Amino acid sequence: MHINANDRSLKDVKVRYDLQPGDIGNIVYLHAVVYAKEYGFDHSFEGYVAAGLAEFAQSFNPNKDRLWIAEIEGKIIGSIGIFGRSESEAQLRWFLVHPRYRGLGLGKSLFQEALQFCKNCEFKTIFLWTFSGLDAANYLYKSAGFEKTEEITHEIWGQTLTEERYDLKI
Repeated sequence: MHINANDRSLKDVKVRYDLQPGDIGNIVYLHAVVYAKEYGFDHSFEGYVAAGLAEFAQSFNPNKDRLWIAEIEGKIIGSIGIFGRSESEAQLRWFLVHPRYRGLGLGKSLFQEALQFCKNCEFKTIFLWTFSGLDAANYLYKSAGFEKTEEITHEIWGQTLTEERYDLKI
């Protein structure tokens, strides 16, 4: 994916949630290359993201699932998803903004849309898994009322990481 560094503006960003052919693969790719570059994750992370998105795509129910895709001129620059796990519980997943578009409010906007979708669907709980070291994202989660409920340190994706689960009662 090549994005012109001079395009650091949200004026041309289009956010959509109609899944189109290629979207799943492009989101997997974005996650794989960004996390490899920023955190040294290996190929197994790409498989993890691909498996989750495959499950989402195959069981997709528009009444409880949504994947927002931020793009500029057809190139995906960010995403966030809500995966309805039950009638009362949703999982927030695939939250990422391309590094060149961070700090402009895109992530916060996507996050707020996802939370509003969960409220509209009348989910009672939203949960997510992240890892320590994602300070900006973890700050956003905590500022919205998410609380850390679990922590696991283990070898995963070629690293020793502390995964963290956050939950929000809505």
